[in-house]
Amino acid sequence: MQLETFRYDNTIVKKFTLATVFWGIVGMLVGLLIALQLFIPALNFGIPFLTFGRIRPLHTNAVIFAFVGNGIFMGFYYMIQRLCKARIFSDFLAKVHFWGWQFIIVCAAITLPLGITTSKEYAELEWPIDILITLVWVVFAINLIGTILKRREKHMYVAIWFFIATVVTVAVLHIVNSLELPVSMLKSYSIYGGVQDALVQWWYGHNAVAFFLTTPYLGLMYYYLPKAANRPVYSYRLSIIHFWSLIFIYIWAGPHHLLYSALPDWAQSLGTVFSIMLIAPSWGGMINGLLTLRGAWDKVREEPVLKFMVVAITAYGMATFEGPMLSLKNVNALAHFTDWIIAHVHVGALGWNGFLTFGILYWLVPKLWNTQLYSKKLANFHFWIGFLGIVFYAASMYWSGITQSLMWKQFTPEGTLQYPNFLETVLQIIPMYIIRATGGALFLTGIFVMVYNLVRTARQGTFINEEEAQAAPLVKEPTKYKGHIWLESRPIQFTILATVAILVGGLFEMVPTFLIKTNIPTIASVKPYTPLELQGRDIYIANGCNSCHSQLIRPFRSETERYGEYSKAGEFVYDHPFLWGSKRTGPDLQRVGKKYPNLWHYNHMMDPRTMSPNSIMPPYPWLAESTIDIASTAPKISAMRKLGVPYPVGFETIAEQELRKQADTIALDLQKSGVPVESDKQIIALIAYLQRLGTDIKAKAN
Repeated sequence: MQLETFRYDNTIVKKFTLATVFWGIVGMLVGLLIALQLFIPALNFGIPFLTFGRIRPLHTNAVIFAFVGNGIFMGFYYMIQRLCKARIFSDFLAKVHFWGWQFIIVCAAITLPLGITTSKEYAELEWPIDILITLVWVVFAINLIGTILKRREKHMYVAIWFFIATVVTVAVLHIVNSLELPVSMLKSYSIYGGVQDALVQWWYGHNAVAFFLTTPYLGLMYYYLPKAANRPVYSYRLSIIHFWSLIFIYIWAGPHHLLYSALPDWAQSLGTVFSIMLIAPSWGGMINGLLTLRGAWDKVREEPVLKFMVVAITAYGMATFEGPMLSLKNVNALAHFTDWIIAHVHVGALGWNGFLTFGILYWLVPKLWNTQLYSKKLANFHFWIGFLGIVFYAASMYWSGITQSLMWKQFTPEGTLQYPNFLETVLQIIPMYIIRATGGALFLTGIFVMVYNLVRTARQGTFINEEEAQAAPLVKEPTKYKGHIWLESRPIQFTILATVAILVGGLFEMVPTFLIKTNIPTIASVKPYTPLELQGRDIYIANGCNSCHSQLIRPFRSETERYGEYSKAGEFVYDHPFLWGSKRTGPDLQRVGKKYPNLWHYNHMMDPRTMSPNSIMPPYPWLAESTIDIASTAPKISAMRKLGVPYPVGFETIAEQELRKQADTIALDLQKSGVPVESDKQIIALIAYLQRLGTDIKAKAN
């Protein structure tokens, strides 16, 4: 059979390579800044868009979608062409994909520090950007499927399977979780409320980790590890079991983020069961990766590329064992809301995603520039300083998390809380925050060393824009194969089956939650927010207060003694979005309403240390200067009514009047205390919201 000559496009790979390195530096720099702010709050320099609450989501988005996202596409565009023995389906769509993705990242970098956010973790971007993400993802999907359809290899290699699952599942997750009702070009409300919103968000949040940070990187592992080691994958059969069991089980596990919450108990238990089951397929992938290196351990000692990859796979195994362990209720009761979760997340992010990306970069750049790596010594230095950074980071946060949990739960012999002041626990772990920042600085130093090494590597070589290759055309004929081998030669059927596998779990969990009303009983005393409180809630969200404060009291004696009556599902029915939070850097606020006078809240926001000496919370003086966007009140009330919040028909016509009346009352109270603040300032709305929290039901006295 005559061979066909064609060319691989390396230009698109180069673009994503440069973007990966650039956004990696940006994302890690922002991460280091917020790590430093936890013990030096003045490092926000008094600028609203540099406060922890605003740039923390910038850090997570930059690392996940900019650094890791570009790393995924870098590895994909090089890999898919060679596995399919075909040029990418469309050079034009590849360019649209690249520039569209970078534009999305820039939009995130602008909007998040400005406080334009939905507050939903890993999905903070507002609705116009969500639409843009969807369009760019479709472009990526077309290029993936199109390239597979024009392939010259009959069977799809395992790495391609993981990318098919990624494309399908991320599309489903993003669309379902991002269903919002726009109020304006820069503001929307989630169509889900309270418990339903929590379930959808963590179904998305958990599976964003699964299908954005895991499955595509497993695809990259299955291609680049054998290439770097020059050895075949250990077990083809194990890869089949790994793939199908992983994508089917993963989608069920989201509720384990909501244990002991107001989510129905059956959903929590279901999440726990499937989380434990996840150990098997996850470790199947780790074993398949590590055993691929059997007989090649001498090469691992010599090659920095393989060092990075071995640690990455090991970190994947550690994180995917710890995750199921954290879904056990007795472990979760200790770890949730603490720095333990931060350690867990960063073992995966820095170890699995970071180190695998570095390994691929060290392997790929010399290939693209047709040369040898400039310095193995520098690469080894990067490996060890990066590894040390991970150890410093993770160890300090594990210690910090355990310390937090034990102090929160400690009682005296007389039966009272040993540490009733939340700040006592914060001050105890400041040394751990310093060590964490040191670890982050070491990790970032390694990245700068890598940049120097890769630049010198590129300069000593010549970039290959297009790489010539030859292969026989794919002959379409009836196949004699059966079972999975048959499926590997049919990409459309494969994609349909993968879609069914990932839809089952989500539908099983969400349909009962949305259709069975008794799952979320209402509470007659719970009323919608007043117009001023609604504006205050949006100001709370814009400033990222939910990054440090939860609004969920679990049914533990230590929490009910500290905060008040545990949270009920019916309390959150009018919350669009929910604000339960995932980390307590500060105390829970679910029952803070009427606990302190207005003056206390005002002083606390202007300078937290006047009310709580040694607090690490930054001041928010601009809230006393910035005015409430009163004109947006009526559209917000109308939007909420469309979402099922029972505001009377026509209430929006008097909403501004109601807002001003309540604002005047709070401002007058402050003025009587000697604070000359005007009633149209954002601090007034925020105080109104905080004073409302938890007052709809009779809370247990503290």
